[in-house]
Amino acid sequence: MSQPETQAGAVPNVARMGRRIKKRALVDGSPRADAVRTVHDRYWAREFRSAVLYGVLLFGALVLLDCGFARLTAVRAGWWAALAVLLLIILTPPRVSAAAGALAARGLVTHRRVRTDRLAAVRISEGVSQRVILTDTSGGRLMLDPRVLIANPLLWHQLDQGARRSLEQGTLRSGTPVLERLGRRIDGELCRGTLRASGME
Repeated sequence: MSQPETQAGAVPNVARMGRRIKKRALVDGSPRADAVRTVHDRYWAREFRSAVLYGVLLFGALVLLDCGFARLTAVRAGWWAALAVLLLIILTPPRVSAAAGALAARGLVTHRRVRTDRLAAVRISEGVSQRVILTDTSGGRLMLDPRVLIANPLLWHQLDQGARRSLEQGTLRSGTPVLERLGRRIDGELCRGTLRASGME
């Protein structure tokens, strides 16, 4: 939970080193060394390609059907193209990313962002498809499929670290049990994946 305490004599050296790095970044324009790299959903591109494929297949099937009945016109082809684009929008999942204490989900027409280091509440939505609902102190709100976190341990790590900071700061008042259950579920899936990869399951 807590980071190991550093020796008192080492703190000034680390501080001086950090100042030198920041000064160097200002001079040469390189990114800050203490910035957290952005982590993306590693399976999003595959799911996007599948959505594109389904859209193309739907458009092709409707056009071929119209050709078979000799009813294809430019207007009807435009309608089928619009229908295929609508299917693409529906099937494309938001691209989830995490960096610098924030979690974001960018869809084709939407963009949501929440500060994980200033979380106010975490809950699981009820219904057929479960969603993790994150709310921060600024009113930011993000709905996330828990399967994305299970498939991307690095995204879960970013959320977990941010939630711990929120607890330390006292902003997270509701949802700790939800995060604990989700963490156990992800740990279990990782263990089973390791056993399958090693041929022990």
